[in-house]
Amino acid sequence: MQDWTLTPDEIVALPLDELALRILADVKANNEWNWRNWMLSAVQSSAYSRHPQALRALSEAWGWLRANGLVAWDPSQDSAQAIFVTRRGDEVLDRGLGYLKAVQRLDVDLHPVLEAKARPHFLRGDFETAVFVAMKEVEVRVRALSGAPDSLLGTKLMQHAFAPRGPLADPDADPGEVVAEMDLFKGAIGLFKNPSSHRPVDYADATAAAEIVLLADLLLRLLDRRNGDKATSP
Repeated sequence: MQDWTLTPDEIVALPLDELALRILADVKANNEWNWRNWMLSAVQSSAYSRHPQALRALSEAWGWLRANGLVAWDPSQDSAQAIFVTRRGDEVLDRGLGYLKAVQRLDVDLHPVLEAKARPHFLRGDFETAVFVAMKEVEVRVRALSGAPDSLLGTKLMQHAFAPRGPLADPDADPGEVVAEMDLFKGAIGLFKNPSSHRPVDYADATAAAEIVLLADLLLRLLDRRNGDKATSP
């Protein structure tokens, strides 16, 4: 805790994840390798020794760091308290808590093609490519199921496939729902896939990028259900 300046009241008031990230930055900056020694220095310091709530908050933050995989036991050390900052920990220090929350938001069983092709880009922080790849897979799947030619692209492909009496239109659905489904696919491709096809798109908001990948996941599952398939493998 060489450069630690938070007061006991500030420690208690901070959200747990923000407090944990403060600890992680301190650990990294000072090459701390033993989490128990770090806590003992807090317990023995004049600033915190009479503030049990602050000490408990610090201990909770350490638990949060371990639970979220930002620190791990160091196998090169004999001590059970030896830790190191993980690769994910380094990513979070570099990109911030928003990145971690977005990764956790995407921590679900994605459609197999997205699991194989979109998630790796997302985890590397290449959100633009992750979004483009995810929506491209929707376009590829629509073309394959509708039998449309390769020359039919983007929103025109969606309109062809899902238009009333189109090859992917649900013949049993209400006419308004048929149009709504067409608009859903057209809007997703037009807003999230087409721009990335023609120019760089800055997805600085990792959470927004995660939501778009999840939207692509939903669209692919709707297509699988329409086709009577189980989720297709890449």
